[in-house]
Amino acid sequence: MSLMDKLRQLLMNYIGNKEVILSATASNPRIHAEERIQKLRVRPVRIREELFYQEERYIGTRVYHQNLCPEALPDLLVGVMTADLRQLELETERSRVTVLVSKKGKVTVREKAKDPADKTASKKCGTDFSHDKHKQYILPQDEPVPFLVELGVQTPDGKVVKARYDKFRQINRYLEFVRDILPYLPGEEGRPLKIIDFGCGKSYLTFALYYYLKIMNHYDICVIGLDLKKDVMENCQALADKFGYDGLKFQVGDIGSYQGGTEDVDMVVTLHACDTATDHALAKAVQWNARVILSVPCCQHELNRQISCDALAPVLKYGLIRERMAALITDAVRADLLEEYGYDTQILEFIDMEHTPKNILIRAVKKNHMKYRTGTGGQEALLQMEAFLQIRPTLQELLKEVELFR
Repeated sequence: MSLMDKLRQLLMNYIGNKEVILSATASNPRIHAEERIQKLRVRPVRIREELFYQEERYIGTRVYHQNLCPEALPDLLVGVMTADLRQLELETERSRVTVLVSKKGKVTVREKAKDPADKTASKKCGTDFSHDKHKQYILPQDEPVPFLVELGVQTPDGKVVKARYDKFRQINRYLEFVRDILPYLPGEEGRPLKIIDFGCGKSYLTFALYYYLKIMNHYDICVIGLDLKKDVMENCQALADKFGYDGLKFQVGDIGSYQGGTEDVDMVVTLHACDTATDHALAKAVQWNARVILSVPCCQHELNRQISCDALAPVLKYGLIRERMAALITDAVRADLLEEYGYDTQILEFIDMEHTPKNILIRAVKKNHMKYRTGTGGQEALLQMEAFLQIRPTLQELLKEVELFR
């Protein structure tokens, strides 16, 4: 019996035992194309007191809905995982299931029973599901998460503090990006996954990353948070120690001079590292051949000071336009340079513009363990553009130094 057949049997067992599937989200498309499924969500609904499952299917920019009888759900989920998507997160009344499909087609199915003492599960079991949509977050809104309570995002009984709801939403959006890259992280036995978070600050997202991977999904990980503020790092370490997060360590240090990495760094995170600090973090990630990079750049001033182009002078004379153009060009160049060094790179929206203008996330995944330039010819086009705008990006210079030491 194949693993997909086992998944179908697992789902059929849930349905046969009358166990409600509280939520299911399939994501991480095999092919990014307008006509292919990009994401699939399923939630239970009651229609005339009878249980159905509402499918929400994302194809390109369109969303389609239909209601299914419970018996149709196994074929639906197995079908999209076989043909279109690589990741499935599913929650029932008593269990949590994660399904990951690698690029080579290897299927991993993890089923974890919920703690019988978990009051959240019992509360959900009695829910009368309606057509009114309720946002399903990775971190729950109605049960306390220790670090969120300590950091003032939740109340002790698990309610999200109204004034901190944007922060709660940001944390969960970040974890969605983390969830999407799980198939690309190595699963080697004998050593933990090593993750370095440059410029972690107060570390809301660092704690969230650790909690999601270690506590919720039981990954063997070592996460290192790095920042220049000694008092902030001491407070963060005290909090990690308080909750027994043994694999989470905080250190005082500068991104540019940090020497703690090795070839075993699997993932580099840099969130809101100011200006060229982001470039130093990205260069370190490339130097270590990190499998995954997640970066939210901040305060892109460098090219704003450099950019000079007679053809664009009529628009560059407006300070706000110049600033925004320079910021966008900075991040596009960063993404292109990562492509040149063997990364499959995307620029994604982190959170909506209404919450913060710093809403771009660069997600890069190493392709086929490549360690050198891809040789696609993209470098020549990039140099022509830089000459046209008269810019010299820091990341390009740093990556030249990296190549010298290879």
